[in-house]
Amino acid sequence: MHDIQNQADSRGIAIDEVGISGLRYPVTFDDGHTRQHGIADISVTVGLQADRRGTHMSRMIALVHEELATLDPQDLPIALKRGLSLLEAPSLGVTLSMPIATTVTAPASKRQSWQAHDVTITGRVAASICTVATTVTTDVTSLCPCSKAISDYGAHNQRSEVTLTVTGTADAPYPLAIHESVELLRSVGSAPVLPLIKRPDERVVTMQAYDHPVFVEDIIRDISLACREKGLNHVIQARNLESIHSHDAIASLTYTV
Repeated sequence: MHDIQNQADSRGIAIDEVGISGLRYPVTFDDGHTRQHGIADISVTVGLQADRRGTHMSRMIALVHEELATLDPQDLPIALKRGLSLLEAPSLGVTLSMPIATTVTAPASKRQSWQAHDVTITGRVAASICTVATTVTTDVTSLCPCSKAISDYGAHNQRSEVTLTVTGTADAPYPLAIHESVELLRSVGSAPVLPLIKRPDERVVTMQAYDHPVFVEDIIRDISLACREKGLNHVIQARNLESIHSHDAIASLTYTV
């Protein structure tokens, strides 16, 4: 059967990225500590040479099915290199997004529940250089230091979305595991967020938040300090979903070792 996309192209224009996105596919995430099944949202792209008319998109599905059905971020560089050969491309990028849940324990009742966190794994290989970025987003509580300082009683607080991206290399593609990222993120802010909380727990968490007021700037600085102590390349974003303002408060920070 004639392969049109495999024809030569005479326009002499290379393409940075071409491929598939929005592929929903069953994936088992297993990094040796956390093992969960889910449906991941996946994209696969390659760089296309100037003399190639098209890429082999069906091979991208095959790559996902054969190499990424069980995902361990530590093994992603191997899958990327195999994909580079399969697709006969100078560069390859793969992104997988899926929620990963961890168990959390209420402070007073000790009741356990599941807290979901948005996770994205992005792997790229080009010119024999491979990088893997692990992104985790979770929620914490933040209480405003200004509100506490100027109020006779109480202080406004809100839920904050915090995102941490740690980028590894081929030699150390997964320097901070997802459960470690979650623990770090939940340790900052004024108090953690809990799905299952009884009245004794609510008392503990409310007072903890009141005793630990933080600005959005404090949140990302505390995370960055912990990452710098570990020697990690990182990007942090935080958003306070403000409870008394008609806007959100945001902050971001990038650090390269």
